[in-house]
Amino acid sequence: MSRTYEPIAAQNVAFLGLGTMGGPMAGHLAAAGHHVTVYNRTTARAQVWADQHHGKVAETPREAAKGAAIIFACVGNDDDLRSVTLGPDGAFAGMSTDAVFVDHTTASAAVARELAAAATAHHLHFIDAPVSGGQAGAQNGMLTVMCGGEQIAFDRIHPVAMAFSRACTRLGPSGAGQLAKMVNQICIAGLVQALSEGVAFGQAAGLDMKQVLEVIGKGAAQSWQMDNRGHTMVDDKFDFGFAVEWMRKDLGLCLDESKRNGAHLPTTALIDQFYGDVIAMGGARWDTSSLVRRLRKAH
Repeated sequence: MSRTYEPIAAQNVAFLGLGTMGGPMAGHLAAAGHHVTVYNRTTARAQVWADQHHGKVAETPREAAKGAAIIFACVGNDDDLRSVTLGPDGAFAGMSTDAVFVDHTTASAAVARELAAAATAHHLHFIDAPVSGGQAGAQNGMLTVMCGGEQIAFDRIHPVAMAFSRACTRLGPSGAGQLAKMVNQICIAGLVQALSEGVAFGQAAGLDMKQVLEVIGKGAAQSWQMDNRGHTMVDDKFDFGFAVEWMRKDLGLCLDESKRNGAHLPTTALIDQFYGDVIAMGGARWDTSSLVRRLRKAH
């Protein structure tokens, strides 16, 4: 984690969930000088993290939250998020009045609004703050964070969250962060499918696709996906990156929300089915760029 951190006053913070994303994010908070207490369902993982980063381990989310000005979380889904916030052992029960809970889970906008209301009832603050940038972004401290919630709470968490962020932006009230992440995932899905079709088409035509990608990557077709996944798609390598099963979860959130807001997502719905095909091929843990394998199989 060799990056430079903006000097700010050290704070007592907590981090709940030390998975692929959460572990490095919590590490950047510690490296920036904050006093970090961590909680993870698997206590052994929390202890390994604490030994490496000189932090503290808590047995429950409630214990982790005690005395913390900001509690960060990055867990799996809506139900996981409820399990670490609500109930007698949840973080809300241990948080001090006016403390802020920041959720980096990619979850539904509905659960963000639900937990924001619950936080307000406990005289707390809740920010939904899903991230983009993947495992590499978490490890390098270069995530893009999309936030929803009160401006006053956002202003308090912003300088602290910049320990693992390249950009951290408030986009509106509770739920706005999750909705923005849905836009992000909709756009990515379309880009990856188009890139897959381009790569498969070029290979079927007998082109040197690495050379083609170098050329068109300097023009209007350029994208992050092309720059970071194009060559590995040509090489048929997918044992890294953002897993197909995670993307499918995210696209499910997008499709559910579209039923509520009336948006039409025909391409997203189709690509969600394509990812289902990839999972049927054994690719649940392959990178999302593995969409191209469907086309090679068909060819």
